[in-house]
Amino acid sequence: MSDQELLDRLRDGDTRAFDSIFRTWYESLVRVAERMLRDRGVAEEIVQDVMLELWRRRDRLAADGSPQAYLFQSTRNRALNHLRHLRVEQMGVPQIASERTPRLVADSGLVEEEISVALRQAIEELPPRCRQVFELSRMRGLRYAEIAQTMGVSVKAVEAQMGRALKALRERLAPWLPEGRQI
Repeated sequence: MSDQELLDRLRDGDTRAFDSIFRTWYESLVRVAERMLRDRGVAEEIVQDVMLELWRRRDRLAADGSPQAYLFQSTRNRALNHLRHLRVEQMGVPQIASERTPRLVADSGLVEEEISVALRQAIEELPPRCRQVFELSRMRGLRYAEIAQTMGVSVKAVEAQMGRALKALRERLAPWLPEGRQI
C-alpha cells in the first residue's frame, strides 16, 4: 500500500492503516529519538505521544502529505522540546548541595556564600520601605514599636511592610529553603 493510500485510509479513521503506520515506523522513530535523548524509555514515550497525536489529528493531515515526514518531524520536535525542558529544569535548580546528598565540608563554605549573596540581592530588590523595615528589625534588632517611632508610622504599617518583605524574601529564596522553613 502506498503512503498516499495509507494516509487516505488513516484520515477516514481506518485503524488498520494506523496499525500499519505504527508497526512500520515505530522502531525507526524510537531510534531517532533515542539518539537525540540517550534515553530509551523517554524516546519510547515521545514516539507513543507522536503516534497518539497522529491518530488525533488524522482528519487534519494534509492530503498530499507524507505520514513518514510528519512522524519524523514531530518526533524530532518533541525530542528537542524535551531537551529544552531538561535544560530549563537544570538552570532552575540552584547549584548547591541538596539535603538528599551529603555535604562536603569544603562545599559548605560555597553554599553559605551562595545563600548569602542570594539573600543580599533579595533584600536589595525589596521596595525601599519594606527594605528599611526589614533591616531595622532583622539587622538592627529593633522591635516594631521602635521601628514605627523611628519611621514616624504606625505599628500596623510596620507589620504590613514586614509581612510584604518576608513574603517577597520567601518567594525569592525558595530554592534555598527546605520545605516548611521560614525566614
